[in-house]
Amino acid sequence: MFRLRCGNSFLRRFLHGGTVNRDQVLEQLQVCSAEDQVFDVVGKNKAKLTVNHVCTALGKLWQFQKLKPHMLRIGEVIQSDPQFLTLRVLAENKIALMDDFMLVDTLYCLLRLNVEKHDSLVQQLVSEAWLRLDRLPMASLSKFSICLSNQQFQQSPLMGQITSIVDQRLSSIDDIRILTSLMISISFLVSPRLQEALISRADHLLCNMDPSQFNNVRRLVQFLRIVKHSYRPLLEKCNKIILGHIPRLDAENISMIMGFYESLQFNNYDCRLAVKQRLIELIDSSSDPFNFTKVFARLAPMASQETREGLENTALLLADELNAHQALAIAETLEEIQSRNLILLNKITAVIQRNLHVYKPVEVARITQTLFLLKYQNTELFAQLRTILVNFLLRSVLPYEVTMLNRVLSMLPSPQLDDGVFSRVDAVVSQCNLNDLNTISFSVAKWVRNDASYRYNTPSKFVGLLQTINRCGHERLQKAVRLDSLLDDLRHVSGKWFEEMLLEETMVTLKRMMDQINWTNVPGLSLFLTRMNHICPPLMNRIASVTIKDIDKIHHSAIYATLLPFSVLNYDTAQADELFEVCIQRFTPHISSYDPHLLVLLALNLAMADCFPEELVREIFSIDFLRKLDTQLETLPDLFNMRIRLRLMELNRAVCLECPEFLVPWFHGRYCQQFQINGKGSVSPVQQQIHKMLGEVLGGINCVQVAVVTPYFYTIDFECILDKHLQPMPYSQLNTLQLSDRGKVHWETRSGESNRDELPAGARRFAVDFLDSKSFCNNSHHMKGEELMRKRHLEILGYRVVQIPHFEWNSMELSTPDAWKQYLKKKLFKELSS
Repeated sequence: MFRLRCGNSFLRRFLHGGTVNRDQVLEQLQVCSAEDQVFDVVGKNKAKLTVNHVCTALGKLWQFQKLKPHMLRIGEVIQSDPQFLTLRVLAENKIALMDDFMLVDTLYCLLRLNVEKHDSLVQQLVSEAWLRLDRLPMASLSKFSICLSNQQFQQSPLMGQITSIVDQRLSSIDDIRILTSLMISISFLVSPRLQEALISRADHLLCNMDPSQFNNVRRLVQFLRIVKHSYRPLLEKCNKIILGHIPRLDAENISMIMGFYESLQFNNYDCRLAVKQRLIELIDSSSDPFNFTKVFARLAPMASQETREGLENTALLLADELNAHQALAIAETLEEIQSRNLILLNKITAVIQRNLHVYKPVEVARITQTLFLLKYQNTELFAQLRTILVNFLLRSVLPYEVTMLNRVLSMLPSPQLDDGVFSRVDAVVSQCNLNDLNTISFSVAKWVRNDASYRYNTPSKFVGLLQTINRCGHERLQKAVRLDSLLDDLRHVSGKWFEEMLLEETMVTLKRMMDQINWTNVPGLSLFLTRMNHICPPLMNRIASVTIKDIDKIHHSAIYATLLPFSVLNYDTAQADELFEVCIQRFTPHISSYDPHLLVLLALNLAMADCFPEELVREIFSIDFLRKLDTQLETLPDLFNMRIRLRLMELNRAVCLECPEFLVPWFHGRYCQQFQINGKGSVSPVQQQIHKMLGEVLGGINCVQVAVVTPYFYTIDFECILDKHLQPMPYSQLNTLQLSDRGKVHWETRSGESNRDELPAGARRFAVDFLDSKSFCNNSHHMKGEELMRKRHLEILGYRVVQIPHFEWNSMELSTPDAWKQYLKKKLFKELSS
């Protein structure tokens, strides 16, 4: 009997051994479906909780929160539960027992549950992970880097060590999710070499990635935005994947992606159309302030007038529910679309005014600028904003922040500059980059105009500050060693101060760095030279030779920027023919992939240089392309839309006049007539003077017509006709200058489509144009490409073209009426005899 009892006992232990070894607490945690269930298990098993239990419980709490929308997460409620304190105490006591995965996962979950970064548990977990840094698996290292970013440690020594580890182990990273998370975290510390290596590795892994992994692609685009590197091949790959996801994306993700694209100046036709369609679909389901704000900010600028009005009506209904940042987003969008909905603007402004205390300096600056540009009338609010801006500026030590606050303050009417503001600006000038210095100089010019004391006190504080700005600008240029960094610094610089004080020094610096010009920075340098309207043969020759040598490396979309200075500034380098030929060969196979508006700009750019690739011309003037262009223009801002339509007209005119063999019809007559009606303007005193002198030279004012509109709608300043005996021919009807009620002079015009009178045999029709400074490069008397193209076209239309450059007409040699008349005679009769 005893042996039988023992046998049964052994059998029971054998059969139920699994039950004895089961971790019942862990099983209970794993089946929990809500936070209170987790806390219930923790409360009942405090004495039994192991390190595994603690980490699992924290992971469960974050998992439940992650499934909820941001607005419904209750991190603060969870932290206030007594059992959460139990978990924290136990976790702090068991850090040494955690393996590497547990350690990093626990830190990640605590931060996601909004535990403060200064909390002792968080700090101890970070310290322990730092000690184990070299042995952490890449997955844990990636998650740890995210934790550090959440704690604002992006530029810490610890993140520097992670950057070094990534550099060493990059070739071993095969998971694009791990790689992209690391790329975002270390983005502020990567060297140019590591940046290229990361992009190359990501490009490789993207080819084998499951297209459904949208977040990896989003992070790649985000990384490119952070490092300010518009790497087109990778962007296009990412965009292709994003396009497939747009029908399923929410407003938040769409807003994020489009924001990245804007920063990278990546504008894709298919993406904009897909985004517009998706946002329209989301209107009805975006009834809460969070989602509606995202839809409104992205959709309103590209929507039809009817859709905009609907969005504004919904915004009016939701206005009282908006938080501070949502109200700012709505206000900025109203400024972007130039809304005149005063009721909505008043409501949004009321929300902003109630929340002024929560905004950061950058946000208050954005508010001020937005309301100023909207011409919002509220003296009390602007006075309040000015006080806040001044207080922020007096406390700020960040150069970009001081610059921005100073710029916005200068917009506001003020009797004079506060001494404290002036001192703060003066204190940070030496730390500013060229763009900030340019902005400050612009603001100082405004302060000078507003300060009455300046008129009576020439050696004022402003003179000293401007001298300091000039000195800092020159020093920054002289110390510059990297061309790429300098071009980044110069990307948004413009204005009189820079052109007068620093442009020549900038050119000296660029020539000093000429050996650094390569295929990656050629488009940026070309854009800068074009924007500055500055012709520089050494730099442009180098651009041409690099482009020809490395044309296969330059992305086809960069050809437009690369060729700009050669066509716009009319620089005919010895390599010009070869340069244009290789560029045409580079972009031609990719014509169908260009955004429509960019293709129009590229074609017009080539037309200025008297270059008309047949395949490009036929593509643009096909029905399908023009339909596609119309669709795209509907999604673009109004001013940009008008600019592209004008450029299409100019291209249409150029092709009709210079390439009639292409049989492209002229279809812009009605557009030009409307443009002509809306664009009538006053004439300058110089043009009036020339008109008077021409009348005297030709024997009567009735021998000169003014503001004549030619076929194809060029407007020429003056037209006159000389017969075969060089005698002026009077017009049948006298055209006179007409004075408006305001005293401004306006010129009558003839229709561009009217038939011109037939000329007698041997007679010549003359077009006389006054060329102001815009027709020439800033640093020389070199005529620009657009003016030369106009001359070619007028000659095709039968004119002898006489051009009167401003520097000749206003020269010391022509300071008397007789000298001016002699000059005009020489110009006219020389043209006729040539």
